[in-house]
Amino acid sequence: MDGHAGSAGPVEVEPMPGYLELITKASTVILGAWRDCSNCGLELSKRTLLDNAYITWTEIALFFFCAFLWTQVRRGLTECLFQPLAQWWRLLPKDAAKMPESAWKLVFYTMSWSYSTYLLFFTSYSFFHDPPSVFYNWKSGMSVPTDIAIAYLIQGSFYGHSIYATVYMDAWRKDSAVMVVHHIITLALICFSYAFRYHNVGILVLFLHDINDIQLEFTKLNVYLKSRGGGYFLLNDILSNMGSVSFSITWFWFRLYWFPLKVLYATCVSSLQSVPSIPFYFFFNALLLALLLMNIYWFLFIVVFVVKVLKMKEVNDVREYEDEDSGKARDHQAKNHEGDDAGHHNSAQGICPWLSGLRVPSSSPEGRKHVQNGITKEKHL
Repeated sequence: MDGHAGSAGPVEVEPMPGYLELITKASTVILGAWRDCSNCGLELSKRTLLDNAYITWTEIALFFFCAFLWTQVRRGLTECLFQPLAQWWRLLPKDAAKMPESAWKLVFYTMSWSYSTYLLFFTSYSFFHDPPSVFYNWKSGMSVPTDIAIAYLIQGSFYGHSIYATVYMDAWRKDSAVMVVHHIITLALICFSYAFRYHNVGILVLFLHDINDIQLEFTKLNVYLKSRGGGYFLLNDILSNMGSVSFSITWFWFRLYWFPLKVLYATCVSSLQSVPSIPFYFFFNALLLALLLMNIYWFLFIVVFVVKVLKMKEVNDVREYEDEDSGKARDHQAKNHEGDDAGHHNSAQGICPWLSGLRVPSSSPEGRKHVQNGITKEKHL
């Protein structure tokens, strides 16, 4: 692996297209490529896979070692830092059990997104400002620049760790099975894009998606912190609501504006201009288009959820299976407002893994008071 190989390209930067240009040009190019692919099929796919996939046993060993390392680092931080902090803050038992997981994810995603930001804005790479440059000088089996290879090792091994952590370390939730599938698909995309040397595009995709995980975990931490030590803390409540709003705004800006107009235009249109016989063109574009459709689908529910949060002025985390004691304490309120709460909760649960951890409270007068689990809490700033 070398330095910044493959980052050079034409001086003139293509202007970012609009949605209409993306749809018309991408559909025209994809249909034209499909008509020209007379020998497409399983046999060609097998041959292309064998001829163009490059990954070494050393890289595979590094992946497993780093996945194991992430597990040990998380365990150490949880025992030495996150759990003592939860005790010091006197979090509610259910929140104290969840807080280390969110703190760990906030630390990791902040680090990984910061590194992606560094690569895209503080090095010689022009992928963000000139997305078609991700395919300049592309060659099958080309060496991966060391700094990008490090980013791939960090991200790939973390998702390998996350599959294990979701099953054996995290509190089991109603959407945990969905999250395992999500991690497996993400890991497969990372591995395939690395093996086929689409690493330049991969860095751009990771940058555009990881920022939402930072905001989500930040919001959840403030949800846990707003009710602690028998009191209610207004600042954390405000921060959790601000986090929900910023989460929805950046979801649109990064995943529904920049992602299709920068990444999809480059992979659907610019890729064939730079590399006419680029391997697995349809396969990778189908995966990226599916990702865009999922982002659109989830965004609709995010908007509805945030509107409810703003109306109710509060957001709570109830993704876990509720324990018996807390269930009894809310029995009376649940009977009075069962229909309303169920509608709010089900709009997020099982639809968007990110939103399933949050719930909008009941709009009843009791819901506006700071009463949780039958306990009136003292208000603090």
